[in-house]
Amino acid sequence: MRQRLAVAILMLGLAPACAAEPAGCEHFKWPVTRERALLTTSDLPNLKSGVDAPTLPPFAATLSLHPAADAGLPKPSERTQKPGTFAGYLRLGQIPGGIYTVSVSDSAWIDILQGGNYLKPTEVSGVTGCNGIRRTMKFNLAAGAATVQISGVAADAIRLAVVPSSD
Repeated sequence: MRQRLAVAILMLGLAPACAAEPAGCEHFKWPVTRERALLTTSDLPNLKSGVDAPTLPPFAATLSLHPAADAGLPKPSERTQKPGTFAGYLRLGQIPGGIYTVSVSDSAWIDILQGGNYLKPTEVSGVTGCNGIRRTMKFNLAAGAATVQISGVAADAIRLAVVPSSD
């Protein structure tokens, strides 16, 4: 009986470790070399939340964020926001249709809106311990305008890259 109890306690202690994201750049589900290079550029432009992206993808910028309650997102995030987190958004202009990766430097949730609707990511990958990039998501975007919403961020700024996928 004591042995079963000890095994049960050990398994409960390991459960969070099993659920954690892998560590190291090589553990992303697809290569992120382009995205990481963009996100680690030393002279990224600083954009205020709510602006239009200055160029068509590929591009990267540091996006300033606001407290989640004051971020003025076009639509509430699909994820419940934790107290004390930050959020923001930017608008992409008339982009060609296709698959795009949206990557961020830190832990965050990414929503993409087109035509007032949330788009579901086709793939999601995240790791810890990879300098410059924390999460990347692929979205199949129709030609036209889109809005990128970032939420659940611990700091008041985040680096963001939007790149046409090579898939």
